[in-house]
Formats: sequence, structure tokens, C-alpha cells
Amino acid sequence: MKNIVIFGAPGSGKGTQSDKMIEKYGFEHISTGDVLRSEIKNGTELGKTAKQYIDQGQLVPDQLIVDMLASVYDKFGGDHNGVIFDGFPRTIPQAEALKAMLAERGHKVAAMIELDVPEDELMKRLLLRGQMSGRSDDNEETIKKRLDVYHNQTSPLIDWYEREGIRNHIDGLGDLDRIFGDICAVIDAL
Repeated sequence: MKNIVIFGAPGSGKGTQSDKMIEKYGFEHISTGDVLRSEIKNGTELGKTAKQYIDQGQLVPDQLIVDMLASVYDKFGGDHNGVIFDGFPRTIPQAEALKAMLAERGHKVAAMIELDVPEDELMKRLLLRGQMSGRSDDNEETIKKRLDVYHNQTSPLIDWYEREGIRNHIDGLGDLDRIFGDICAVIDAL
């Protein structure tokens, strides 16, 4: 079982590369963003609460996220190839909570794959995605807030996963197939 944390700023290609990993390796996938958007769309209490934070470009509180992800993870059962955690963890307390949640099940994160993309490229990608998808959180003001949150609150995870010995840096700029090849090299070596 190869549980993977795919990591990077908004717009770094986590969703695109996750889709390719699922196709090749048969991994399950938990996209925090997709789960939250589903909750918001369905008007659940979690969704209403989460929307208030997201609309302000802030992170959803840890305990809401951890409980939600544990529930989704458990639905995969004990016999799967692994799960890609996409958009989670975003803080060191979340990383510690994920580690503890998996340890309770006799599992662990096998690798953190960090997609590194320059900020000017992230802005271009996100504005384009907003135009194509109509996602209300892909506008310049909210994108800047999300990137600030990433740099201030999320990027310290890079050092945390480095200390855990499972950080893998990938240049996320350039050809999609080259990027995916670099990711496969990490996964195949686990």
C-alpha cells in the first residue's frame, strides 16, 4: 500500500497528476477540495461552514477536515493499492493528524510528492482555470490570498516531510509527461 501526499501550491497540477497516477497505479483519491465543494454544493452543515472560510481565502479548520477524510479513507476498506491525498495536509498539525489517523489503521504515508511551480505561472494557470471552469474562487484577489496562505501556513510542511524522510521534490513546470515520469520514478522506488 502506497499512500501518497501530493503537495504544491494551488494550480501546481496536483489534480492533473493525481488523475494520471490513479490510471497507472489504481490508487484511490481523496481531493479535499472536491470533497469540500461537494459538501458545499449539497448544502450540508460542513459545507456551509467550510464555504465561509473558503470565500475568505482561509483554510477550513483541521478537525473538520480530519474527521471528513478519515470517514472517506475508511470507505476504501483495508485492501487498496494506496490513497493519494490531494490538498491535504496543509499545515503541520494536519500532517501530524494524518500520520496518527493512518497509524491507528496500521498504515502510513509512503511519500510526499512536491510539485514546485513558480508563482507567476501559478497565477496564469488559476486565472485560466477560473475562466474555463467558472470556479468562483479562481479570481485574482482570492488567488493572491490563497497563495499567501500557502506560503505562510502550508509551505512549512516541506521541511516537516523532509525531516520525516519522505519528501520528493518534482519540477512542476514543463511537459506533463516529463513531470509524470519523474513522479513515477518516485512511486516505483517505494
